[in-house]
Amino acid sequence: MTVRILVTGANGFIGSALCPRLEESGFLVRGAVRAQANLALGDMSESTGRQWVRLCDQSTEVETNHALRDVNVVVHLAARVHVMTDRAPDPLQEFRQVNLLWTKQLARAAASQGIRRFVYLSSIKVNGEQSATPFTERDLPKPQDPYGVSKWEAEQALAEVSVETGMETVVVRSPLVYGPSVKGNFLQLLKILQRGVPLPLATVQNRRSLVSRGNLVDALLRCVRDKRAAGQTYLISDGEDLSTPELIRRLSNAMGVKARLWPFPIPLLRWMGQLVGERAAIDRLLGSLQVDSSKIRRELDWNPPFSIDRGLLETAAWFLGRSPVCSAPS
Repeated sequence: MTVRILVTGANGFIGSALCPRLEESGFLVRGAVRAQANLALGDMSESTGRQWVRLCDQSTEVETNHALRDVNVVVHLAARVHVMTDRAPDPLQEFRQVNLLWTKQLARAAASQGIRRFVYLSSIKVNGEQSATPFTERDLPKPQDPYGVSKWEAEQALAEVSVETGMETVVVRSPLVYGPSVKGNFLQLLKILQRGVPLPLATVQNRRSLVSRGNLVDALLRCVRDKRAAGQTYLISDGEDLSTPELIRRLSNAMGVKARLWPFPIPLLRWMGQLVGERAAIDRLLGSLQVDSSKIRRELDWNPPFSIDRGLLETAAWFLGRSPVCSAPS
């Protein structure tokens, strides 16, 4: 039987890599996007069989049911990752509107149509912002910001839907994701290194987990296919944790530029961050956040197909315009 998968956020950073990987694995894919954005909505690609539909937190019940028709599995990637306006009166409510309420609505609609599995991409921010020891699935969630709170609430809502309806749910919490087409702070780091800006981070001795887009996509595919994933929550990473200066050195090497690191007192860095209103950003840069991904490796026999050096090389190559996006592992 051919399995059809609905992927929300299908044209985003993760979705644009997951959809072709699913198709290469023999699945039919229906890509859900928030806005038309030059996509032929409702049209089907002759080469892949992919169909595009419009679906978001503002969709009606009719539109949602149409998007879910004949679907076997939902992979829910779409989320609000930042508040659209700095002056939002209630940032948490803005995150909840998309990350909690829409997720719950979509899950209930999926269950009502007999969809057997709902795979949800969550965030390590559910566990917290920093870790003295690597986070595990057994740790008590301690989200620190509205985004993390909304993702944790969505996980709880999915658990309720699963208990009430019997639909299988799988939750994947990822740390920072990097790869070709990356945005945000990682893209800013690439630009800084390209310009040769000296960074006062040589003495930082933290440890941080990352996951390349290729490894995340591979893990999501495993969660779609493996029966053992039903009802589970998994933390994933590349499997090698780096300090901030080591990440800069390896990324600089991948870019073919010199890593310009120099020592600077850590307490002074924190004080300066607080002075300019960027204490949280500085804390993330200097602090540790490690992930123990042994559960998914043990239970689903999953191992990251890409090393962190290959992931950084692919990211650097994309940034410099040297090579195409990383291909799927054989």
